[in-house]
Amino acid sequence: MGWKAAQRLIQNWKILRGDNVMIIRGKDKGETGFIKRVIRSQNRVIVEGKNLVKKHIKQGQGHEGGIFSVEAPLHVSNVQVLDPVTGKPCKTGIRYLEDGTKVRVSRGIGASMSIIPRPDILKIRTTPRPSVAGPWDTPMELVLEKTYDPKTGKGMPDL
Repeated sequence: MGWKAAQRLIQNWKILRGDNVMIIRGKDKGETGFIKRVIRSQNRVIVEGKNLVKKHIKQGQGHEGGIFSVEAPLHVSNVQVLDPVTGKPCKTGIRYLEDGTKVRVSRGIGASMSIIPRPDILKIRTTPRPSVAGPWDTPMELVLEKTYDPKTGKGMPDL
């Protein structure tokens, strides 16, 4: 990718994997679906079951060949998030609640200014956090050991 193409990449993405979107341009205009994948390096998204194209795949070792329908990526400007209250496409903005949490809200003409919930698929971790200490983890007794006393200054290195 050249430097001109890199300048045109979207910096602050407001569309997430799992969002319910409406296609506003193209052959599937007016249809809704969920975002299956976000390709940030190309400013594109793949919507489940939409923008299907025929792909000719050659037979190979371990798989069959033939003509298959696959989902092609859409440019992110051709989709809009659906307002959870009205069900119409809307722009998205960012607001901070009283407790300081950052949320997405629907905005634009006819939008309800309601909070767009974070997709459930993003709440599931793909790789679970390890629950037991591994061989390279620091033991808890060394982590909790007090090595510096602020009153006496003991434990400070001599500089």
